[in-house]
Amino acid sequence: MCHHQSSHPRHLAFVVALALSLGAGAGVAVTAAPAAAHFQELIPSADIVSGESSAKDRTIRLGLTFTHPMERGPVMDMGRPVAFGVLAADTRTDLLPALTEKRITGKVAYEAAYPIKTPGDYVFYLEPARYWEPAERAYIIHYTKVVVDFGSGEGWDRLAGLPVEIEPLTRPYGLWTHGSFTGLVRRNGAPLPFATLEIEWRNDGSVTAPADPFITQVLKADANGVFAFALPRAGWWGFNALIEAENPPPAPDGGAATLELGGTLWIKATDMR
Repeated sequence: MCHHQSSHPRHLAFVVALALSLGAGAGVAVTAAPAAAHFQELIPSADIVSGESSAKDRTIRLGLTFTHPMERGPVMDMGRPVAFGVLAADTRTDLLPALTEKRITGKVAYEAAYPIKTPGDYVFYLEPARYWEPAERAYIIHYTKVVVDFGSGEGWDRLAGLPVEIEPLTRPYGLWTHGSFTGLVRRNGAPLPFATLEIEWRNDGSVTAPADPFITQVLKADANGVFAFALPRAGWWGFNALIEAENPPPAPDGGAATLELGGTLWIKATDMR
């Protein structure tokens, strides 16, 4: 969990309540310190592979990092993922053996390489290990996807069958900046009405948010679980549909806890030049 000031509307009330309980009766000044949105990154080296690329250039490198992308950190330790694979032409391939642990600012992250050999749309998906966030007394599991195209244009809307999942209604690659991206939030395969989504840009260091609400964009899907968002800047954008699971496990100390499930999709916007 980060220790810097940032914004997250869902968690602000808890942090304020905690501060009040600690400060009550002690003459302690209470200052709200909201927590930042967590995002599971699954970022490929390219979202479109050229048909003229050499076999070496058709090897996609994927970075798996749990972090706050708009604020460029901090990075949080990941456990060994539960599932990691790719869907292509209705074939599912387990990529867990391809994962390699790496360290980012001393925290555990992962990376993998996948050689693309035949034309198709490749849906990479990840079920990370459950993460415990003590500041929120919450477990977090963000099921994450990204799509890479190699000369196909078909299969980009294929579902991975995740408990919470965003089905792209707009093709999730070849996107121009300022275009609109639309998607459908599904829970256990069924559309989820009025789902809440958090959206963040993977900051390259060129933008400083003028105020906390700019860090994480928040919107709700409609009654059919459909949402739309205009992409204001080039780069990677993460869309995270969030729900609170029923019957969460107890906290590590045996007390009450919540379990946040997220369905995350990463897309890339490119400037028209």
